[in-house]
Amino acid sequence: MRVFSTTGRLALLLWLAALAGAALALLLARALPAWTALLLAWLALALPLLWLAFAVMAPLRRLLRALESSVASYRDGDFSFGIAARRKDELGALIDTHNALGAALREQRQNLAQRELLLDTVVQHSPVALLLVDPGGRVTLANLAARQLLGEGRSLIGLDFERLAASLPYALRRALELGEDSLFSLEMDGLEESFHLSQRGFRLHGRPHRLYLLRRMTRELARAEVAVWKKVIRVISHELNNSLAPITSLAHSGAELARRGEAQRLPDVFARIGERARHLHGFIADYAQIAKLPAPRPEPVQWPAFVAALAAHARFRVPYPVPEALASFDAAQMEQVLLNLIKNAHEAGGPAEAVELEVQRSGAHWRIEVRDRGPGMSDAVLAQALLPFYSTKRSGSGLGLALAREIVEAHGGRVALINREGGGLCVRVLLPATMRGEA
Repeated sequence: MRVFSTTGRLALLLWLAALAGAALALLLARALPAWTALLLAWLALALPLLWLAFAVMAPLRRLLRALESSVASYRDGDFSFGIAARRKDELGALIDTHNALGAALREQRQNLAQRELLLDTVVQHSPVALLLVDPGGRVTLANLAARQLLGEGRSLIGLDFERLAASLPYALRRALELGEDSLFSLEMDGLEESFHLSQRGFRLHGRPHRLYLLRRMTRELARAEVAVWKKVIRVISHELNNSLAPITSLAHSGAELARRGEAQRLPDVFARIGERARHLHGFIADYAQIAKLPAPRPEPVQWPAFVAALAAHARFRVPYPVPEALASFDAAQMEQVLLNLIKNAHEAGGPAEAVELEVQRSGAHWRIEVRDRGPGMSDAVLAQALLPFYSTKRSGSGLGLALAREIVEAHGGRVALINREGGGLCVRVLLPATMRGEA
């Protein structure tokens, strides 16, 4: 509870000083002239008033020094200081507010320290190997998994990252040099282990750092491989049954016709058997193609000539001029990709004249788009369309888009499916624009 405000006390002191000066001047005026009495009264009260001013301001000066010291401690990150003065005025309210601020900062610091401790515990005991490198190329953070994987249990803090990388196995060193996420395998304890490397650059305290995450993927990949094989077996078994059952039935029918002497109907039976056999052969050939896909052999390609060669095998419209600059890719494989995409565009159900092919330079990539005006794809189909064995066509093998994705990613590019405004689908292929051997 406030007793007197600072302003009120100062006003009271000034009023008392004025009253004392006036009383002294009246007493002196009985024996001296008025101006002389006023001057002597002012001189008599000057020193007591000066002492009184220092006495009144002394607590305020001490409080200001205490506040200055406390704020300096806060600036240095030390929130343990407070002010013990007790006043029942505006300055007392300021002290209480200041102490409350210090208590809040101390609590936040404690909570932050606890969160940092929890985060450090999680990071140190994470199965993912974590490595943080500062702008000078020195390791500033390495958890237990990183020390076990990269340093045989030794501390890595302060080591030169380039020297550390030079001592690592070739596969890991090569993955680090790529500068992007990658999968690689290492032989450990006589067994082959698969790893996923993720690396990101970011700014910490205003300085660029590099974060490396190494995750052991052997079990996950093994489970995924088993799941894929199960799906392959189911798809192949289904297709084999769909072809072999009619062949068996037709063979039995042919045998009955031959037994009854109705030879005139046998050519039709044999033709249908041949049709089912050819379908089965094509199905197996499609699966063999993706399994035996060779590595791309890039070579300089002129876009106008390449697009003209495509136009000789498929119908499409080129809405914008084709770039004259040279590109670098395996022309045969990319022709296979684009012909398949154009074929899909025609089969989408839109007008044939709406199928378009566009080639443009987009930063460090060539952007190739095949567009149609069909119904497009639902979100569920978009999420799975590039997966192997997924098809919305009754007779589709589910390998067309998967094969296109495999070829494009082998070139260092990527494929995206995008629904167009107004209806239709856009298949976007991004290929690196820099030719091999160029800087």
